[in-house]
Order: sequence, then structure tokens, then C-alpha cells
Amino acid sequence: MNENNMNVNAPEVDYDENQIQVLEGLDPVRKRPGMYIGSTGPKGLHHLVYEIVDNAIDEALAGYCSEIKVNILPNDIIEVSDNGRGIPVGIHPKEGISAATVVYTVLHAGGKFGGGGYKVAGGLHGVGASVVNALSEWLELTVYKDGEIHFQRFENGGHYDEPMKVIGKADGRTGTTVKFKADPTIFTETTVYDYEILLKRLREQAFLNGGIRIVFSDLRNEAEPVSEVLHYEGGIRQFVEHIHRVKGYEPLSDSVIYLSGSKGDMTAEVALMWNDSYNEDVRSFANNIHTTDGGSHENGFKNALTKVLNEYGKKFNLIKDNQEKLIGDDVREGLTAIISVKLTNCEFEGQTKGRLGNPEARPLVENMVTERLMEYLEENPNEARLIVDKTINAQKAREAAKKARETARRKSAMDSASLPGKLTDCYDKDTSLTELYIVEGDSAGGTAKSGRNARYQAILPLWGKMLNVEKARIDKVYGNEKLMPVVAALGTSIGDDFNIEKLRYGKIVIMSDADVDGFHIRTLMLTFFFRYMRELITNGNIYIAQPPLFKVAKRKGKKETYKYAFSEEERDRYTREFEAEGDGVINIQRYKGLGEMDPEQLWETTMNPATRIMLRVNIEDAAKADETFSILMGDKVEPRKEFIEKNAGYVKDLDV
Repeated sequence: MNENNMNVNAPEVDYDENQIQVLEGLDPVRKRPGMYIGSTGPKGLHHLVYEIVDNAIDEALAGYCSEIKVNILPNDIIEVSDNGRGIPVGIHPKEGISAATVVYTVLHAGGKFGGGGYKVAGGLHGVGASVVNALSEWLELTVYKDGEIHFQRFENGGHYDEPMKVIGKADGRTGTTVKFKADPTIFTETTVYDYEILLKRLREQAFLNGGIRIVFSDLRNEAEPVSEVLHYEGGIRQFVEHIHRVKGYEPLSDSVIYLSGSKGDMTAEVALMWNDSYNEDVRSFANNIHTTDGGSHENGFKNALTKVLNEYGKKFNLIKDNQEKLIGDDVREGLTAIISVKLTNCEFEGQTKGRLGNPEARPLVENMVTERLMEYLEENPNEARLIVDKTINAQKAREAAKKARETARRKSAMDSASLPGKLTDCYDKDTSLTELYIVEGDSAGGTAKSGRNARYQAILPLWGKMLNVEKARIDKVYGNEKLMPVVAALGTSIGDDFNIEKLRYGKIVIMSDADVDGFHIRTLMLTFFFRYMRELITNGNIYIAQPPLFKVAKRKGKKETYKYAFSEEERDRYTREFEAEGDGVINIQRYKGLGEMDPEQLWETTMNPATRIMLRVNIEDAAKADETFSILMGDKVEPRKEFIEKNAGYVKDLDV
């Protein structure tokens, strides 16, 4: 057998020059859209808007644009207008067509490659406008420039019948308006925009570019239009305040610390503030692009922060000579920070721009923060004392957690049966098959144990009130009688010791009652996983079981026909269907808890892979999830009340 031959039965095909395809124009984008916008799901759909808005933001960075209008029109048409210079419309010397047409129909064409049009820009690959055009059913480009209105329409992925033409007088107006409709043959999942997702991104851009005015309007419901003006003269200072307000954090001081500096064409600004929580929220940006994976600028900030607080603490005898140095985790506990750098030539890793690679950004940020933050602390000793005290308390908690962890390890090593006593394990050890059901209460746990498939389904019942880890440090988690059995059953440990390779189950399923207590337990468990075993979520291992709410049965003589309903709407529909069939007695059973089902019912409705409904918990946006958990599980009542009122109607999906 030839081990290098992947398919010995494949039909012979001549692999010659005729098999080499050349995709012209925008065809590569339509052929592989995921390479350019990440996905063709909701995330990619919203990315289209970001690309066009980013072009307008780049005009603002260049100093030529003060207002951007973004409208969601009926039929989910997007319209973005700015009052910048307007895209050049003259004939391109090489292409022989309008330069604006080139920007919208040729990949890697734009004014950000060193031609002098922009010193700083987020869109450096020259694919933004053309990609949006390629993935649109149609796009209309209107340019107000040189006293005239220039217009061109593109259809079916960037094709056009007429060149750019003048359609009127601009009457002193300048700028660019782009209107487009996403192509439903590309975005097959949905072409409906989420107002909140776009609002969050636009608000972020308004914070990062203090002084710019962004007017965002949702005009899809003509009877009830929604509009918001995003304008923040305080820039990233207000960004930090906004995060604290939304999450319900109590700041340690009255004002945000703001630091800035520059070197040549590079500029950096940092806004930071500590709060009473135990959570770190550091967000970095390069040329307005959110660098979700950090990079040189974020590394420079973190190094400087740790260095400065150690030096200040030593200098003013807040940290004793025999005391261990503060580490990064200590100084960033309860910290909210925004890092924003503007560079002439940003080097991002890939088109998704998740990490900044420019090595020169690190010393710029590190030196600036080291110098300016030390000055600030020395000029504000009372605030400095509060900050250092918090970091020292974090250090003590870390040391306590270390001791608790070592104690837990020793206990586990001495205990030959280290798996929790209440765990009913499965026989199979193949993690591609195994499932752990974390079940609310001993009663439901017993039912699940009887109804499961013992080969690959394990059951771990939870009882009593769980620890809310949003209000507790990790040292309180070790030894907790409700949480440590979960950790022991999974086998991965937590925090710094977490190792997903030791995971004993491929699926971890939270199965709780469909009532207030059940939702509370579910949220507590998700908060725990998010804070201390986050990789389980990002890796797609966490699921939420969906037990039915009702059993709708019809009995005619000795024969019973029934259906399980997972919502009141389904209950009513099944009831109407049974009534339409004629004779028979209809009975509706409301399941108040898992314990009301017998093992066969629980298996059939909630545990049988062939018939069950489960929601996989995923993190599309870690910041969004962080915000949600902070609101739901934090101390402040008002943010939680506002969140619940706003989201009360969304009961079918959980997106964290």
C-alpha cells in the first residue's frame, strides 16, 4: 500500500496548465469570502459596515472629516455618509477609469499605501471598499467633490454598466456616500443587521476619535425610527467611564488617569482607572482597529504598569524590602484601561488584524507610561495609596490561592478516589463521545442517572447555594464544596493550572430547571467557567440542555399521542393541531422541574442525541461576555435591572 496516496481509487485527471484558474476582478472575494471578512454569518455581515465606516474614520484621522452618518434603511440597506474630501474621481493614469471605480472594483487599490493621502489609517490592505462591493447585491457610490455630484451604481458583485458620471451640483458639499445591500446568496444565514452590535462598534469609534460626531439611525421601522448621536470630546477617558458605568463598577478614584505621548509620526494615548472588582479589562487599539490579541503596544503598557507600581511602592515604603514583588496579575486586578496608538504603517497579523506587530510601538508606549504614570502617582499620593493597597491585597489573595491550590493538590494525591463521590461516571473514556451532565439537585440527578446512556454520559448533581465567583477571588474557589467537585470531575484544574488536555469529557452540559432558580444556577456556572476555565467556552465544550416546558397529549380511547413543547407558542400550536384532528381529550402537563419527568421522558426529550436540543455556549466577543457577567453577577442593582428589562424578550438563545 502506498501510504502517501490519500485516495487510490480517485479517477485520473490530467493536472496541467488547463487546471490552473485565474480569478479576475472581484471573483476571488465571492469565491472565498471568509478569507476577506472572516465568515458569511452575522459577524461577516456586520463587518461590511465596519469596512465602509473605517474609510470615513480614516478621513477623520487625516483631519478632513468631522461627521459620519450611518443609517440602516428599510430592507436592511446600509447607507454611510461622511463630510470628508470625497474619493478621488479623476481618471486613474494606469487603469484608465475613474479612481473611485478603481477603489471599488480592484483589490489592493487605495490611498493608504504611501501615496501621501493618509499618514494614519486602519484599512491598510486596500480591500475594504472593493470587498463590500463584491459581496453586495448592489452598491451605489455618490461622491461630492470639486463642486459636482459624481455617481456610479454596481450590481451583482461589483459589475457596472455605466462609468462614474456627474449627476448634479454639489453646492459646496464634500464627502462620500455609500449605499449597499448585502448579497443574500453570499450571506445565506441572515442579511438582517443587529442594531446593538453596530451601535457598540460605532460608539467605540467615537470614543477612540474624541470630537468626531457619528449619527447612527435605524430607520427600518418607519413608524418608530431610532437614532443616537455619538460624540465624546473626552475621547478614551469617557470610554473608561462608560465601561465602568455599564458594568456597575465602583471606581477607586474620582477621575480617569490619562497619559499621552508621541515620537515622530507615532502617537500613543492611554486611559486607565481601577475599580472595586477583581476583573481586568484592558483593551488595545491600533489606528482604531481593536487588537483583540494585543501586541507590542499592549505588552509595553503592561510592562510599564508593573514596573511603575513596584518602584512607587518601594520608593514610598508601601512595599517592604522583604516583600515579594508585584506581578502583572496583581497590578491589573480591577483595572480598566484603553490603549490607543496611531502609526504610519501598522503591521497586523493577518486581515483580521487581531495583533499588532510593530516593534517600535512597544518602547513608545512603555517609556511614555513609565514616565507619565510615575509623575501622576507622585502628584496624587492619596489616589496612589489606594491603587497600591489594592495591588498588595491582590498579591496576598494570589499567595492564599497558591497555598489553597497546593493543599488541594496534596489532598487529591492522598485520595486515591479523587473523583467526587456524587459523580456517576460513564464507562467510555473517548472524549469525542463522553458527556458530563451537571444537574441541579439530587432528585433530578437521580432521574438523569436512571435515564442516561451509561456508556458515554456521566451525571454530577449540584446542591445548595453556589459561590458567585464574580464577587470572590480565586482563593475562595479552592476548597469550595460546590465548585471543586466540578473541577475534580473535569480533571483540568483551574486558573494558571488549567490544562484542557486533561479534560475527561468532550461535552459539559448544564442541565437546570426552566425557572428563576434554574436560570440563576446556570448563570453562576457559566460565570465560573468564564472566569476560571474560559478555554472550555472558547473550545466549544460547554452546552446548555433545553428540557421541554410542556407535554401536550391527546388521548382517544386507550391510544395516547403526545408532543413536547419548548415554548408557550409551541404548546399552543400543538394544542390547535390536536383540536383540529377531532375527537379526543387533550391534556397539557407543565414541567416545573426536571424531577417531574421520569427517566424515559428525560432521556427522550433532553438527553438523547437523536432528539435533544442543546445550546452550545460560545464567545463571539469576549468583551461582550465579560460585560454581561459583570452586570448579571455584580453588586450594582441598576445595571442588572436595566439589562434584564432590555433583554427580557430574548429567551430562545443564549449568546455569551
